[in-house]
Amino acid sequence: MTKYPFTEKKDTRSGFGAGMTELGRTNPNVVTLCADLVGSLKIDTFIKENPERFIQCGIAEANMIGVAAGLTIGGKIPFATTFANFGSSRVYDQIRQSVAYSDKNVKIAVSHAGLTLGEDGATHQILEDLAMMRSLPNMTVINPCDFNQTKAATIAAAEHEGPVYLRFGRPVVPVFTAPDQKFEIGKAWMVSEGKDVSIFATGHLVWEAIQACEILQAKGVSAEIINIHTIKPLDEKAILKSVRKTKCVVSCEEHQMNGGLGDAIAQTLAKNFLAPQEYVAVDNSFGESGTPAQLMEKYGLNAATIVEKALKVIARKG
Repeated sequence: MTKYPFTEKKDTRSGFGAGMTELGRTNPNVVTLCADLVGSLKIDTFIKENPERFIQCGIAEANMIGVAAGLTIGGKIPFATTFANFGSSRVYDQIRQSVAYSDKNVKIAVSHAGLTLGEDGATHQILEDLAMMRSLPNMTVINPCDFNQTKAATIAAAEHEGPVYLRFGRPVVPVFTAPDQKFEIGKAWMVSEGKDVSIFATGHLVWEAIQACEILQAKGVSAEIINIHTIKPLDEKAILKSVRKTKCVVSCEEHQMNGGLGDAIAQTLAKNFLAPQEYVAVDNSFGESGTPAQLMEKYGLNAATIVEKALKVIARKG
């Protein structure tokens, strides 16, 4: 397999902050709104350098989405920022009616997604947001895997015309993608080619999939790892090309089993090429308080579970 060494760990939310800093210097139409979480979203430098292009909306997320939608009418590119829970489920009606329905050029950029929010517990650990957002017409849904990819995705989101839901997280994770990468919305990234099983991963689970690939290789299994950083539009061509070769699938996401990446892949397979599939995801339950590492292990969002599911699905294909 292709080796992906890393020399440092960073949080993906800091990648968003770096992307916003660059956009602040290169795109005068980019503005930022925040729901009282500036430090958590890492947009301090953007605000310092562009104070006239920042709106503090306070703890009023629904109003923030409305303001962002209004700003697009004047040609601005607003990034509405908050925690993922507050930027999806709390304001779903506003996103549906004021952003998606009218195809407004609003970027909803959310941090602290999934179980890795950690000790804040189930009320803040949104595990349903990808399902909600990918169900909305006109919405693009992006879930990058590390600092560099999040920075690149942020810049790409600003260049994209239309609503975007950009999801990232709080814990530090390995930085293993190229710092100068060109992020292509809707284009899957081949991490490592293989022939026995296709492993499609998104967000924090991409690194776990890479580790699983090394374990599987030691067991004589050739795993193909593909990073699905764009949940919608889904790169169906890349998915089908891989599965037609390997004949089986494991999907990996820090999200509920229902409605997320796994189900998007399953829909594609059902319509085009039937193959057995196993899910690495949260199985119809809420989270709980704990460190990110503890929660990822308890809920099976790790390399060990990916290996287990890969061996299981290989056996299923006969």
